[in-house]
Amino acid sequence: MATPVLLVALAVLRGLGALGVRRFVTWPSAAAHALAIMLFMTATAHFVPGGVTVMPTHDDLVAMVPPLVPLPSLVVHLTGVLEILGALGLILSRTRRAAGYCLVLLFVVLLPGNIYAATAEVPFAGEQASPLWQRIPEQVLYIGAALWATRGMSPLQSRGVRWRPLRLSER
Repeated sequence: MATPVLLVALAVLRGLGALGVRRFVTWPSAAAHALAIMLFMTATAHFVPGGVTVMPTHDDLVAMVPPLVPLPSLVVHLTGVLEILGALGLILSRTRRAAGYCLVLLFVVLLPGNIYAATAEVPFAGEQASPLWQRIPEQVLYIGAALWATRGMSPLQSRGVRWRPLRLSER
């Protein structure tokens, strides 16, 4: 469900950019906001109680945590908070670059949980476990989207300083 949300949000936001909404005029900016939308959606599952049946819950995510990881419930809450912080960081142009790189790290750290859930066939939200051949490309897509969101951001822009190239007459 997360991948279609990311792709539809990207198409809609970039379409708004083509119609003149300055915030979404570039693909990387639209990607940053689309990934933020997806992360806000997925982060909610980290805090939803087990009795809810309309969406994945905290219990579903705890079941995905490999047995070697201590305090799986706490880890799920922590990753939910990190997803929310990452989403907020992507929305703010001053923090977009740092947020993008931190999210890449988070997605890499979460990959073993996805591999475990697929190989152990852990059901998710009452459905069969999604296969490994699906999970790994999805993680690669999210990593790519986070990296794409950082494109075009110079170190000065990521600090909120406007950057423009010098003209030949200004050198």
